[in-house]
Amino acid sequence: MQITRQADYAVRAVLYLSRLGPNQRAATNQVANDQKIPPSFLAKIISQLSIAGLLHTSRGARGGVALAREAKEITLLDVVEAIDGQILLNECVGNNELCVFDSYCPLKPIWCEAQEHLVNRLRETRFDQLVNSHSG
Repeated sequence: MQITRQADYAVRAVLYLSRLGPNQRAATNQVANDQKIPPSFLAKIISQLSIAGLLHTSRGARGGVALAREAKEITLLDVVEAIDGQILLNECVGNNELCVFDSYCPLKPIWCEAQEHLVNRLRETRFDQLVNSHSG
């Protein structure tokens, strides 16, 4: 499993904004430049993150983009799922009806357990922790 490039860019953008002070905004072109994200791609990402309630955007001379909530309230799972949707290691994990071997498949419990560990790890990782782990 690999997250999409779009989700990776989204994580980098949110991490960048998490490093700003409370209520500070950044110009989208500055985020794009500093994080090496194509500006047109970032515009789409910011739109999706805004719809998901993770970012606020504003236009004008004092406009820009900012976190919609504190970094301690945003998880890696929030950002990845806002871009890529629900994480599924295998389609059978999300839908029992897709596998003809469901009732006696030796692999399904492994896929389910691995997914649970991954989702829990992403859910437990908040952006304030990421900022603090690499400061100084």
